[in-house]
Amino acid sequence: QVQLAESGGGSVQVGGSLRLACTTSGDTASEGCTAWFRQAPGKEREGVASIYMGSGTPFYPDSVKGRFTISRDRAKKTVYLEMNSLKPEDTAMYYCAASTYTGAWCQYPSHYEYEYTSWGQGTQVTVAS
Repeated sequence: QVQLAESGGGSVQVGGSLRLACTTSGDTASEGCTAWFRQAPGKEREGVASIYMGSGTPFYPDSVKGRFTISRDRAKKTVYLEMNSLKPEDTAMYYCAASTYTGAWCQYPSHYEYEYTSWGQGTQVTVAS
């Protein structure tokens, strides 16, 4: 079982940046797939980035492509989400999720939430206009 802990959330002005961190412990997902999801009040949870932990290949939906960057530091057992040019619609609770397995589904986190067996508690991101 992988334990996940998010950090780095906070309040930022429109156009600002934040970097979230997801630190893993336990049976660490050195391979597999890790993703960042977000959920705003009254909205469905959305996958905003995912990464093959082995190769480091990232994937993004169009809503954040070019603004968000996911990366991993295997030595630190940490996955990061760098968020730039933030918009009010980016306001949400952000969650890190991981699977010790991987496959093509890793490219589409919103459609394969059930594949992620470990979830963090979330960190709030608020973008003020």
